[in-house]
Amino acid sequence: MPQGPDPRMIHPVPEHQRIVFLKPLIDSPRIEIGEYTYYDDPDAALDFERRNILHHYEFLGDKLIVGRFCAFATGVRFVMNGANHAMTGLSTYPFNIFRFGWEETFDMETIRAGLKGDTVVGHDVWIGSGATIMPGVRIGDGAIVAAESVVTRDVAPYAIVGGNPAEERRLRFAPEIVERLLAVAWWNWPIERISANLAAIRGGEIDALEKAA
Repeated sequence: MPQGPDPRMIHPVPEHQRIVFLKPLIDSPRIEIGEYTYYDDPDAALDFERRNILHHYEFLGDKLIVGRFCAFATGVRFVMNGANHAMTGLSTYPFNIFRFGWEETFDMETIRAGLKGDTVVGHDVWIGSGATIMPGVRIGDGAIVAAESVVTRDVAPYAIVGGNPAEERRLRFAPEIVERLLAVAWWNWPIERISANLAAIRGGEIDALEKAA
């Protein structure tokens, strides 16, 4: 029975080095990536953590959490909380980072006041080329983010969003089908069951998927 690629492989399609599984590539304990989630980039796929996760500073403690079986196109970016400037005063200019005395009397709580929390991407999410995900956003299972979108607020499961700022265009399925899909949660199945039921997963009949559960 086919079992699919080894999720520990960095290059699951050896003839296309532009495709990388992210879980074995990421070292940071503040980045959690599910198995089989991949990034596609012809130029810098291996540099995903450095080039695509921006302003992710350890002292702020925020996390990027991504589920299994997600697909990220070239140039997807996650802007983390470190991009924020203090907004409690009259100026947003970050005087303190330049030091030479400007760091004196700086109150770190003015930064923490603007933190948005962890950024969370569910399972089976497709994010298009050049999309930007802003701090603290939560993207539900099965969602699709259109290319070049800027996602500034949470995305419902199985929603399609696009634009700047991204707006919901429609749901991929009727609400009752979405509920059934979330209940089945095929992405949590053992890989043997997933491999044996790809026709149901790739098909359009929720009944067949439920029978395979």
